[in-house]
Amino acid sequence: MARVYEHGRPTRVPEIRKGDLVVVITGKDAGKRGKVERVIRRTASRGALRVAFRRTTPTSGIAVVVEGLNIARRHTKARQSSGRTDRMPKVQQGGILDIAMPLDVSKVMLVCPKCDKPTRIGHTTLDDGHRVRVCAHCGQAVEVTV
Repeated sequence: MARVYEHGRPTRVPEIRKGDLVVVITGKDAGKRGKVERVIRRTASRGALRVAFRRTTPTSGIAVVVEGLNIARRHTKARQSSGRTDRMPKVQQGGILDIAMPLDVSKVMLVCPKCDKPTRIGHTTLDDGHRVRVCAHCGQAVEVTV
């Protein structure tokens, strides 16, 4: 069941989940495919009223991290941190790290595993009462492959 907040709109569950194959539709990685590593739901902590006015769609504020896409390079400095004992201090190695940064959920589209096309997602209820995601092209159920 969806949770209802003070502004009256129910929150929507993101239709892209961990383990889904997605294609990027805008940006520098447009057209590339990858597997979703994790889904990040951004919540409003401070200034909730200002954020509520800024966000216009129920799925805004949801981001996904896709492996191998939207890579940022971080330059880190070598640091010495205290370990479990003072005899053996740990040294964090410095260098250049490649980190996959989050993409907004509106910039990616689910790829159907059956027909291998980017698709919108529909929902249907099975005979046993479970709701499943279905492909808009072929109508087949989309399972999560984690």
